[in-house]
Amino acid sequence: MKAFADLYAAIDATTKTTAKVEAMVHYFETASAADAAWAVYFLSGRKPRQAVPTRKLQEWAAEIAGIPNWLFEESRSVVGDLAESIALVLPAPKYQGDRPLAEWVGEVLLTLREADEQPQKAEVLAAWASMDYQQAFVWNKLITGAFRVGVSQLLVTRALSRVSGVPAEVIAHRLMGEWQPTPAFFAALIARDAGDADISKPYPFCLAHALDCSPADLGDIGEWQAEWKWDGIRSQLIRRAGQTFVWSRGEELVTERYPELKALGELLPDGTVIDGEILPWKAGRVLPFGELQRRIGRKTIGKKLLEEVPVALMGYDLIEWQGRDVRQEPMTWRREQLEQLASVTHSPTLILSALVVASSWNELAAHREGSRDRNVEGLMLKRKASHYRVGRVTGDWWKWKIGPLTIDAVLIYAQGGSGKRAGLFTDYTFGVWDAGKLVPVAKAYSGLTDAEIKLVDTFVRKNTLETFGPVRTVKPELVFELGFEGIQPSTRHKSGIAVRFPRMLRWRTDKKAEEADSLAAVKKLLPEGGG
Repeated sequence: MKAFADLYAAIDATTKTTAKVEAMVHYFETASAADAAWAVYFLSGRKPRQAVPTRKLQEWAAEIAGIPNWLFEESRSVVGDLAESIALVLPAPKYQGDRPLAEWVGEVLLTLREADEQPQKAEVLAAWASMDYQQAFVWNKLITGAFRVGVSQLLVTRALSRVSGVPAEVIAHRLMGEWQPTPAFFAALIARDAGDADISKPYPFCLAHALDCSPADLGDIGEWQAEWKWDGIRSQLIRRAGQTFVWSRGEELVTERYPELKALGELLPDGTVIDGEILPWKAGRVLPFGELQRRIGRKTIGKKLLEEVPVALMGYDLIEWQGRDVRQEPMTWRREQLEQLASVTHSPTLILSALVVASSWNELAAHREGSRDRNVEGLMLKRKASHYRVGRVTGDWWKWKIGPLTIDAVLIYAQGGSGKRAGLFTDYTFGVWDAGKLVPVAKAYSGLTDAEIKLVDTFVRKNTLETFGPVRTVKPELVFELGFEGIQPSTRHKSGIAVRFPRMLRWRTDKKAEEADSLAAVKKLLPEGGG
């Protein structure tokens, strides 16, 4: 556990990717296979469910620290993070233990959730008694289900590749899908030849960067393929050994949630993997993303919902064909094979992403202006000669999105941040006018500079009208321009609408609160005048 806590500290102490990789290389070279397997599990973003309610942890920490709960609450509000707050107030360890990470997880963490309160408390207090600050901090992150550290899975695969000599793309493939963090798994992960026989295993997704230059800077438009950028669930449809598997980009197996795609898989030849987007698709057109959200997370889908929100796979790429990994073939070749596959499959559930043809970048820009009318987010630009690479890479694939929808709204509620923003009010709720009152319409916490955040924080503290737990109602004076990707009707919100991915674009210091938008004006942004 000490070695893993030291690894966390080393990663957290630097912003340099080379230093992060070096720290992981050192850890994996010295850790046991059992510990390394769990380290890969946590570093790659996986985590078990919360093992102990935070309320209990807080009470126990205050008790052994000899402080009242109110003082712990005040301390936590300043620190902004429960795991760190507990680690800071704990007394010095009674002894220095060096129990392996795998034992802490397997014999303690995974048993806590089902234990009664007294055994839970005894285990947690015994753990704290053997840990210094850094170990307790990481342990608290693990048992609260809040463990996060500043490395991407790409960096983890690079470190493992350095240790094993196995190419990073092979490591990345082996980390996809479902696996258990066992010594046997770790041995297979770094083995020169592990067979890679799991028929359900997806490939790492190839991702695009947002276009950060003029399209003309990309060179000859003839070297590029343009497609519409759809807004759904990025997925891979796999057909191997007579079985069908549908994986989301979040590495979740969702086959049973989308019976339409399971049926589509039965029409595909073995050894086929299609990369695409699950979209709510009805009567030849895409439905709002909010409709798809009605199906997300449901393990069983009723007949009524299947009829109201059918889905299709918008095919982007063919990455396995006739049992062969074809990611190194040029994109134009992969597209041709995908088109042939779609033509013989004859399924309305498999739709190919239409190519947007233009003879110049200006002509393509004109097509892009009509994106919102098509319910798409803009264009994807892909180099025709590109391979299907691992992760988010620069140079071959770009997202050329349209500008966001915007409104002017008034800050009405504020809540404290966490982590590096602890002690500041950084999470905001905004309202627009309806019948002379401000109605909440969006929440946002990104978009302001550090200096602006400090100014807003000062305003919140001086202009608080009411306090509800961590939330403060503030005097409605500050106006902000908000941007968001989409808007739809919603019966769950008082305003009757829901916006997608809201963020603050700028602080409208030139506007008074009464000049902010009305709810009626915001509803005019609904597609096809809905609402």
